[in-house]
Amino acid sequence: MIGGEAYDSWCSGLPLGAPAEHGLASCLQDFLLYGSSVSCVCFHRWKLNDSFIVLRAGSRYSLVGGNLHISHLNKEEDVGIYQCLASNSFGTIVSREASLHIAYLENFKTQRRSPVRVREGQGVVLLCGPPPHSGELTFTWIFNQYPSFVIQDTRRFVSQKTGNLYIAKVEPSDVGNYTCVVTNTVTKTSVQGPPTPLVLRIDGVMGEYEPKIEVQFPDIVPVAKSSTVKLECFALGNPVPTISWRRVDGASFGRKVDVNKASGVLEIPYFQQEDAGIYECVAENTRGRNSVKGKLSFYAPPHLIEKPQDAQKPIDDTLVWECKANAKPKPSYRWLKNGDPLDPMEDRVQVNNGVLTISSLKLADIGMYQCVAENKHGRIFTNTELRVIAIAPDFSQNLLKAQTLARQGGDVLIECKPKMSPRGMISWRKGKEALREITVLDNGSLRIANVTKMDAGVYTCVARNQFGVASSAGSLLVKEPTVITSPAGHLDVTVGESIVLPCQVSHDPTLDLKFTWFFNEQLIHFGTHGGYFEKVGSVSRSAGDIMIRNIQLRHAGKYTCAVQTKVDSVSIATDVIVRGPPGPPVEFKVSEMTESTASLSWGPGLDNHSPILSYIIQARTPFSLGWQAVTTVPELLGGKQLSATVIDLSPWVEYEFRVLATNSIGTGEPSKPSKKARTKEMPPRVTPARVNGGGGGRSELVITWEPVPEELQSGPGFGYVVAFRPHGAQGWMQAAVTSPDASRYVFKNESIPPFSPYQVKVGVYNNKGEGPFGPVTTIYSAEEEPSRAPGRLRARSVSASEVEVTWKPLAWSNNRRRILGYEVKDKQETASVIRTVGNRTSVLIKDLEGSSTYFMSLRAYNSAGLGPQSAIVNVTTKKPRKAPSQAPVKIMWNTSNSKVILRWDQVHALENESEVTGYKVRRKACTFGEYYIPLEDCMGCTGESACIFMISKWFYRLQCNRE
Repeated sequence: MIGGEAYDSWCSGLPLGAPAEHGLASCLQDFLLYGSSVSCVCFHRWKLNDSFIVLRAGSRYSLVGGNLHISHLNKEEDVGIYQCLASNSFGTIVSREASLHIAYLENFKTQRRSPVRVREGQGVVLLCGPPPHSGELTFTWIFNQYPSFVIQDTRRFVSQKTGNLYIAKVEPSDVGNYTCVVTNTVTKTSVQGPPTPLVLRIDGVMGEYEPKIEVQFPDIVPVAKSSTVKLECFALGNPVPTISWRRVDGASFGRKVDVNKASGVLEIPYFQQEDAGIYECVAENTRGRNSVKGKLSFYAPPHLIEKPQDAQKPIDDTLVWECKANAKPKPSYRWLKNGDPLDPMEDRVQVNNGVLTISSLKLADIGMYQCVAENKHGRIFTNTELRVIAIAPDFSQNLLKAQTLARQGGDVLIECKPKMSPRGMISWRKGKEALREITVLDNGSLRIANVTKMDAGVYTCVARNQFGVASSAGSLLVKEPTVITSPAGHLDVTVGESIVLPCQVSHDPTLDLKFTWFFNEQLIHFGTHGGYFEKVGSVSRSAGDIMIRNIQLRHAGKYTCAVQTKVDSVSIATDVIVRGPPGPPVEFKVSEMTESTASLSWGPGLDNHSPILSYIIQARTPFSLGWQAVTTVPELLGGKQLSATVIDLSPWVEYEFRVLATNSIGTGEPSKPSKKARTKEMPPRVTPARVNGGGGGRSELVITWEPVPEELQSGPGFGYVVAFRPHGAQGWMQAAVTSPDASRYVFKNESIPPFSPYQVKVGVYNNKGEGPFGPVTTIYSAEEEPSRAPGRLRARSVSASEVEVTWKPLAWSNNRRRILGYEVKDKQETASVIRTVGNRTSVLIKDLEGSSTYFMSLRAYNSAGLGPQSAIVNVTTKKPRKAPSQAPVKIMWNTSNSKVILRWDQVHALENESEVTGYKVRRKACTFGEYYIPLEDCMGCTGESACIFMISKWFYRLQCNRE
């Protein structure tokens, strides 16, 4: 089997300068079984237990492409720690260590086991005593004979740590032979031990006793991160003890924790830091209690969180590499060079908590370095290459600029960056003369301050070290400075105006200009910003003016024009103040509400550079159309007025308020609306409008009105009081209508005479009390239906679709009823009703069917209903005026001199067609028109109505041309 860490290190024939992850392989590919062979990937050399493996002919060890091949594994010689060393021209690195274990399981000794004698009720432990082995084992017990296995429960327990069988309290059924079966989980092989007889003694029964814990876990159990830990606990006792678990710190078990009470095992999978602590196993029965405790300590092998990267350093430079790993407990660090520990006695080399520092680097320091982070639970390796460079000065990759531009009066830097190692000496000359009174920076660059025209020329940088000399040259050109001629400005404008911001310069004519504008230090992108900013006309070479059109409040601020050339840059700023209507007032709130007033206060908003002159307060309710101005005290709110009282509000209405400020430029945005607030309730003051009534059924008095709007009801519990009395009576009858949406009340009483006048008034009330009554109105009680039918009903057909109906009217009114009009009804299946209004005596009925008979009746009506029906009359509509649908047939013709004689059969009209009154003859060969022949003008019409048509000789000839 494999013990220790998996080998995941670089160990192949790839260049050692590559990252450590390249060529990852597992050193030991599979679990190793006794009698098999091992194949490990590596390059060059192997160590076993810190000693090099000697490869010779006939040896069991051989290298196949860098793989270590071991034939005929031997558990005495081959078990141990393996490590691979890989070398090439860059150096040597070592792999992580791999532990090789060879799994095996020998047989039990065949000697017989003595019987175990116990009393009934006593506890017993049967020892397994597993044979020599390597690899993880599992244990089971056979009772008497296979396949009868011992079933674990609260009374019987098989420890997977010792293999022993524990019986908490022996019962007569337990007597028999017990055999321990051991299985190697790696080799999958099993062996059986000799049977152990369990015999029941006859010298008495064991009495009750307190629990005695026979299976327990160690005082300290180290557990690796993310592993699974199992704790065993089992006790003997009479009665059989119960096992329970708890954490001493009182923390509850997570859902992942499995407590198997039947087998006395606590299992914690995926162990984490928070699972560490002291765990207690408690065994209890009626005779007492016993417990054991043990600490689960969390540990984790090193895990790399920061590793050094390959480095390429110049000679004499300093190298600093940091190696950092997480581990529990904290790891220690050591460094290897080419597989060997670094020399701690050398002053140039220092190792401090994983940080390696090598000063004054030499060529001898070149090689492969490894940081080893380790604790007692494991170690981890990093692989890093160091190269030390030593070269003569070289400008081939970084020549001086061919031309360097400088502004007259300014400073200039001419860079000199040759490649050389170690760092040598830098000197400068102008033309052929060496420069002495100059400023050379630490990196070798030349700085010239307050440049003049005399500084122009060719400059050469010369670099030297112990390996050689090199130089590079370039020209310095001195240009006139760029100067902005527009003065710095301060503009004061009003919202909506358009302004021009100037930016004009004088500059060296050989240099191109670039104008850039900023608003409050943000770059202006022309063509965006809503089209407010634009460059003025075709910008001249020396001017970069811009225009702001229709300026807004948000455009107030600092505008900066930046002018740039290849040698310098200058800028100018203009402050723009934009005056506009005031900003919204702030902190607007309602402090008090009465039945009809509201007290308001607010704070001034931004005046936008124009003093606030006045305020306006607006309100809205669920019943208003948007925001409306309200009446305040004081009536006029000046610019310094920051509170007011709104009056003339409706009681029991929810209001929102807002305030707007005004200055000389205009009225600004409103404040945020106040929180909704309701005025207090009070008795209603508004009575219903349009009180009316009348109509209804017999013995009814119908009273109607227009409901009072909700915003005028002044409080909850709103309703109506209806008062009425016969005209001229003294007392009033009253009725309450509780629905605020009601619009009518009907009083029904058999004593109400028909069509009698009543005085009516409607009042209001709510939970706060009664309000006023409205004005008194006279209405009439329900009248009686007409008692007689109209007389002299007549009906006359006017056309195929119209009939005129006439009658003699009834008397228009009396003291019991009125006639409001008449209702004409036709008695067909699709009966239709036509009502007239007023004292009419006829009606024209339209849209009827032609040649159809209709039965008409008539009734008078009023508000009480319809009167009796009149006698029924009938009328037949005329035939419709419809053209014949049939063409003449049996047409015959012949000619004689100047005559054309035509004959045809007469056409008879259908029932829904008008009578045939004549015929038309069309000359198809001509376009001269048509001839109409009335029947009465036809000559010699007899029998089937033959007709003679006279036509001239000229037309006859045309007619003949048709064929």
